[in-house]
Parts: sequence; C-alpha cells; structure tokens
Amino acid sequence: MKNGSQIGIIGYGATAYEKKTNRTLFSFLSEAGRSALDSAGLAFSDVDGLAISSFKLPPDNTVTTAEQFGMTISWAYLGTAGSAGPVASIINAVHAIESGQATTVLCIAGDNYDVGGHFKLMDDFSRGLRNYGTPLGFGGANGLFAIIQRKHMEKYGTRPEDLGRISVGQRKSARQNERALLRGPMTIDDYLSSRMIADPIRLYDCVLPCAGAEAVVVTSLDRASPGKGVRVVTGYERHNYPPMEIAPLTGGWKLFADRLYEDAGYGPKDMDFVQLYDDYPIMAAIQFEDLGFCAKGEVSQYLADNTFDWEGSVPLNTGGGQLSCGQAGIAGGMLSVTEAVRQLRGEGGGRQVANAKRGLVAGYGMVGYGHGLSASTIILEAAQ
Repeated sequence: MKNGSQIGIIGYGATAYEKKTNRTLFSFLSEAGRSALDSAGLAFSDVDGLAISSFKLPPDNTVTTAEQFGMTISWAYLGTAGSAGPVASIINAVHAIESGQATTVLCIAGDNYDVGGHFKLMDDFSRGLRNYGTPLGFGGANGLFAIIQRKHMEKYGTRPEDLGRISVGQRKSARQNERALLRGPMTIDDYLSSRMIADPIRLYDCVLPCAGAEAVVVTSLDRASPGKGVRVVTGYERHNYPPMEIAPLTGGWKLFADRLYEDAGYGPKDMDFVQLYDDYPIMAAIQFEDLGFCAKGEVSQYLADNTFDWEGSVPLNTGGGQLSCGQAGIAGGMLSVTEAVRQLRGEGGGRQVANAKRGLVAGYGMVGYGHGLSASTIILEAAQ
C-alpha cells in the first residue's frame, strides 16, 4: 500500500454521542454502519468484509456481529489493539482488498458505557492491570498518564501552558461541531485553573467517557461519487514498543515514520491537518514528536509557536477531538478517521480547513502494565 493506490474510503458515518445511554451496543454499531453505507450509496448486502473494534463486544465478535447484521462475509477482522485498532483495521482492510479476500469492507468502532463503566473496564482491562495494577490502586488511565507527563516535563522542560494549547484549540473547533459533548468556551487560564486530577493531569487534560460509534467504508475508489473518494495513501502499525519500559516517552510511531513519509512522497510539513489520538494532550504531543513534526523534547516550543483550531497554523483534531467530543470507548480511534474524511470531502461546515487535500491520522491504545502498547498511522488524501 503506497502512494498511487486506488483503494480508499468512499463513505463515513457516526452516531450521536451520549453521556449515559440505555441503548445496546449493536444499535450503535448498526447505526454507524448504516450511516457510512448511506454515505457511500451502498447497502449491507454490498459488503463482503467486516472489521469491528469494541471493548464491550465480547463474548461476541466480528462473525457474530455479521450474523446480527444479516450479512455474509468473506473477510473478518476483530480489533485487538485498543484505540489504535480502528486505524489498523483500515490498513488491514486495504490489504484484504489488494489480496482479493474482499471487495468492500465496512470498518466500525464503538462502545456503550459511561464514566463508571470506563473505570470498571480499566480495572479489568488486562491480566497485568487486573492482577497487579488495580490491587495496588494504580489510579486508572489518569494515574498512568500523569507519570508520563511528569517524566516529559522533568526531562524536557515541557510546560503545562503549552500542552494546554491543544485542549484550548480543539475546544474552539468543537464549538463548530454540534456533535461535540463539550462546547463551552475555554481559555488557557480556564485550562490552567481547572482542578488537579492526578498531578500534573488537570480536568481539561481528561476525556469524557461516553457511548457512540463511528464507521467508514473501504473499497475501490472508482465506486466513489465524484469528489467524495478519499485515498488511503499508506499506513503502518506497531505494538509493544519500546518493550518492557514503564511510562515511555515514545511509541511505535517512531519506528515507521520514515517509511510512512517515504511511501507517501511527502512529509509532515505537507499535511493540511493532523488527527492525533488525544486521550491526553501529552500523548498528542508525543505523537507530534515521534511523527516528525518536531524533534524529540522540543514539542513544548512547537506548541507555543503554533495554533491548533481548524483555522490555525496546524489544524489538529478539527472536530474537537476526544477532549471535547467525548471518548466513546474504542470509537475514539475512529473519530479521527471520520473527521479526516469529512475534511477531505469538503464537508467540515463551520470548521472546514481551507483547501484540505491531505492529512495524517494516528491511533494509540491498549494500555498494558505501565504503558500503551499499540500505535498506528495512516495518510489520507482527496482522490482526484
């Protein structure tokens, strides 16, 4: 999969996000899937490949989901990489189409829980956390990422007021997004004066767990409506890097960044926008470093020198990201994809990036004992 591929995304869809819900997971998955297919001008019967990413899906899986949808499929993919999984599902869907295992793949990501459900999930997220983290009161994701941010601040002099520019910029974009759960105004003073959650993590560093789903349709671009196709230029995934390191300040993006840009034929400065996984601003900052937007340890100055709303110098998470839209479980890993497709189709409305032709989308997830295990990235561009 390299520049020049004629496989891409021809439809996208999403549900509304809900802070609390009585809806079933399958209702969210099916609604997002149907919305994506409607966007592509297709039906469930046109799909022969299905990729599902969901924390709450087990004991069901992709095959039983196809049964629920009334589909017959020749290729099935179940995300196992946390919120890096939805981006990875698109990479693998392209490979499946290239190899002839499928012609049309529906990629869906979603979950249906609230704040309490999120805490319960984290307590039993993996054997490492269940057996060692939870009994010792590891503090959930907030506690883990507080350690990462503290290390980054102490090693590189990273300033909270610079990290806050991510949250503030994304909130400005979210105010143009009626689907975002958090749309109130936010200044850098609001960010810095918000209550401490797990020092140095503040309230506005944290996402709001919620319920919802996102989906895209991957197939041959010649099936796209005029001006609506989005090419998957290239993509890579990496897991468990660096191995055996607690609270690392780097991730798998570092290992494939050079190949990613070599495949594409262009680099970070050529991106019209970036959609990074923003469970916390510090992780978006580390992605900026590892993906070559700035040197390792220099992200604080990079953040200080740029603006990050949809009309800023570096449009970042142009729908508001998880920090303002909410984190619908593993759907957070697909939220960036659907927003990228929306931008490249010129359907961003009041938050449309001017002349958006290409962008980068990164995923991250699967919190292990002391670090996130999975990283993934794709580059997308508007098909001509």
